[in-house]
Amino acid sequence: MSDVSQAGSGPAQVGSPAPRPNGIRLELHVSHACNLACESCSHFSNHGHKGHVSLAEADQWMGAWSSRIPVREMNLLGGEPTIHPELTKFVPLVRKHWPSAHINLVTNGFFLDRHPDLPRAMRDAGNTLLSLSIHHDAPTYRERLKPVIDLVRSWHQDYGIAVSIRPSFKFWTRRYTGFGADMLPYEDNNPRGAWEICPSKYCRQLFDGKLWKCPPITYLDMQKQKYSLSEKWDPYLAYTPLAPDCTDAELRAFLMREEEFICTMCSAHPRTFELPNPMERPRPQKR
Repeated sequence: MSDVSQAGSGPAQVGSPAPRPNGIRLELHVSHACNLACESCSHFSNHGHKGHVSLAEADQWMGAWSSRIPVREMNLLGGEPTIHPELTKFVPLVRKHWPSAHINLVTNGFFLDRHPDLPRAMRDAGNTLLSLSIHHDAPTYRERLKPVIDLVRSWHQDYGIAVSIRPSFKFWTRRYTGFGADMLPYEDNNPRGAWEICPSKYCRQLFDGKLWKCPPITYLDMQKQKYSLSEKWDPYLAYTPLAPDCTDAELRAFLMREEEFICTMCSAHPRTFELPNPMERPRPQKR
């Protein structure tokens, strides 16, 4: 790659590729906290969550699955992964458990300067990508982004790491209504329709040592613990993730499953809207 790639032709939130026969896409929240507040974030990162996944936890979780699932792509994200003080160490940790996996670090970039050893770790690991996700086009946002762009360009030039810049805000959709305790599922009662348009349909999560179908169902309990959610969420909170002691048949069924009941929590058709500046405080949403 001769320069940093501008991923402007493909939406960052729409059209995830189907898993290839040689592996799946797996995602790990390095940190649940985020410095931005993108309205209707599918990871609920705009709701002020805290906490990190420790290296010891991540090592244990990956170790429980590394011999059972071939990972084609491991996404390190959040929240905002650069908030984690030991982010750099997650790169060789992934490589330890999945030697041939593509490692993709997804970040808004504003705290990348806290991790000067990160580009070297990514270069040494090989087969890595730094994905800079842009969440607004306001002049104030762009101005703060300038030194970030300069930094990732220098990392590309000095270390040869691949960098992709994605205008995520252009393709943002609502994943639920309301905010905090007022958050509600859509419940269009069309799980197949919701699954077909889902941008996270192949974004399985590794959390608490288990495999989860998608980000919204994975981190819903964090919302429940922080807010007094409507009882409408109770059927979805009853979701059971896949534990490492599952049978091979259960694992195959999990990886092949498409729509299921929990998909009814999301909209069955794209609900696009203009994302407010995520540097500002979140505001109530309307259905």
